[in-house]
Amino acid sequence: MKQTTLSFFLPLALSLALAACSSNPYAATNKEYKKKAKAYAKTLRATPVTNPGEDSLMQGDHWVGTTNFNMRKPNYVVIHHTAQNSTEQTLKTFTLPRTQVSAHYVIGRDGKVYHMLSDYLRAWHGGSGKWGNNTDLNSSSIGIELDNNGYEPFAEEQINSLLQVLAILKKTHGIPAANFIGHSDIAPSRKVDPNPTFPWKKLADAGFGIWYDEEAVRNSVFESVIPLFQDSAAAATDSTAMPVPIAVPTATVAVDTIPATFQPKDALRIIGYDVQNLDAATKAFKLHFIQKEVNGILTDDDKKVLYHLYKKSL
Repeated sequence: MKQTTLSFFLPLALSLALAACSSNPYAATNKEYKKKAKAYAKTLRATPVTNPGEDSLMQGDHWVGTTNFNMRKPNYVVIHHTAQNSTEQTLKTFTLPRTQVSAHYVIGRDGKVYHMLSDYLRAWHGGSGKWGNNTDLNSSSIGIELDNNGYEPFAEEQINSLLQVLAILKKTHGIPAANFIGHSDIAPSRKVDPNPTFPWKKLADAGFGIWYDEEAVRNSVFESVIPLFQDSAAAATDSTAMPVPIAVPTATVAVDTIPATFQPKDALRIIGYDVQNLDAATKAFKLHFIQKEVNGILTDDDKKVLYHLYKKSL
């Protein structure tokens, strides 16, 4: 009877196990995830808390563990595009140890969200980069990869899912609005993602990232070239010309004067950009906030945008 029971249930158990594996093609890598998480948990549980070399220190009479602590929390969100051809390709890339790259979230063109790593763990998404004085963004940020080959517009379903994820992250971790940035922002010499079609203004309007007041930018003038009463070039052509009457506006328009002392390089640095390579920093700024003619040259209109973002960042 016992042998009959085993002969009945053993094939059944095997078939169920095989079915479970076949239903999730990532069963093996999920197992590896749990194994690594368990190893890190073991390290955290170890007491007394020590680092290599601490045995040479003059130790206290007892090990004393504080009762006041919690898990480290992320303070930035860095948004990427995958520069690959499908969500499946990216998921495979992030589950192969040899690639040495990962992200916390991957969002497909269809809006499906893959939460690949705990927000409290460090993903390998940012690489070498800098934002303000922060030189290790991997340790303080959440990485979000959007399935996009780097050239196409982002799908509406994808952006809608992204906005939902960002709302959850902002509420859960208390991430400041200004700390939602792009990969090119933190690594301007290496990266150009997300591409120029990314809707940064839409994100900023929803509370994720900074933007500028477009009306204020339009009404800005440079201190050194403020016209007085008429076009100076026209007056120089004909010194006998009568002054052209100036129409008096019916409504008061606020004019923001950009001082002659304004320095674009300093403004980029204060916003957060690494200006060691000024050309690259300028391109990254234009990729995020101008999104056309992405090059290392700042036009007067670009400088007006930069000035207003700089004032917001002070």
